Amino acid sequence: MNPAKRVEIFRRLRAQNPNPRSELEYRTPFELLVAVVLSAQATDKSVNAATATLFKKANTPQAFAALGEAGLIPYIRMIGLFRTKAKNLIALSRILVEQHGDEVPRDRAALEALPGVGRKTANVVLNVAFGEPTIAVDTHIFRVANRTGLAPGKTPLAVETALEAVTPAEYKRYAHHWLILHGRYVCQARKPDCPNCVVADLCRYGAKTGPIELVAARASGRAPEALSDHSAKPARSRAQRPVAKPRIGSPRPRSPRSA
Repeated sequence: MNPAKRVEIFRRLRAQNPNPRSELEYRTPFELLVAVVLSAQATDKSVNAATATLFKKANTPQAFAALGEAGLIPYIRMIGLFRTKAKNLIALSRILVEQHGDEVPRDRAALEALPGVGRKTANVVLNVAFGEPTIAVDTHIFRVANRTGLAPGKTPLAVETALEAVTPAEYKRYAHHWLILHGRYVCQARKPDCPNCVVADLCRYGAKTGPIELVAARASGRAPEALSDHSAKPARSRAQRPVAKPRIGSPRPRSPRSA
């Protein structure tokens, strides 16, 4: 994919959603860190449901450390891997209290040194909480980058490195949000919604869904409804459907009855 097409992809995604934000609910960098740790192999909806109650009880590293694993588990029991996540959250809270003055560090190495925090989580915190132009690659972004041809790669790190290299500077701040939301709601894993994709005509995906004319119209900004009305075949009513003709020939022999 040439640079001009990459710029156009990001331009269209920005035009569609100029000020994207994380779907995780948080008010402080620590609340965001907790939410992102909990979101591994879980939906944002389930995490938000848990933290809505949890953050009323504890929302600082010191409060989490005081809560302990036994106190934390009842709030996050509905989330997958809750025991491991509880252990990590209490451990990282104690480190933040003891080594970082009860604050989340604005430093990748320090973040990745925390229990349960990997590169993706660190990238999300740096980007969302501190405005750093990092790009966290999850399953959605990995899929979109490879399908579209925007930044192909065999591993999340390879895709991240490619995106860092090819994403224009003016789009890096929100690239993570645009790509993850596009993968979550449009370029879905099982059946991408190509007719409603704003970058379908720039995408290299060879198995696009929907009428190709409608895909091109949606992507180029032409009126899709008119095209859809003329291109789609109307469904036949039951009365209009042709009646099946009876087969001509010898009747099928009956199977012998068992004794």
